[in-house]
Amino acid sequence: MRQPQYPPPAFIPPKPDVSYVVDCLYQYTYVWLLNGDNFWFYPTRVEYGEISGYRWNGAFWMFYGIDSRFVDAVACPPIPTLY
Repeated sequence: MRQPQYPPPAFIPPKPDVSYVVDCLYQYTYVWLLNGDNFWFYPTRVEYGEISGYRWNGAFWMFYGIDSRFVDAVACPPIPTLY
């Protein structure tokens, strides 16, 4: 598993109408859960009913897994580069 080396972007992307976490593997991904929670996530594995990767806790990345049925939407926007 590749843990992200940098903090997530400083912005929150717009919530899409339709999204698939499998399209966001190994990318900075913003997640909205059905319970109203939302956070930056870096998915490294997507299997039937389970998503795992790294969740940003505000200071560092920590390993995290969640049942995919609890995910409302995800967004993995292109990250602007400085070059």
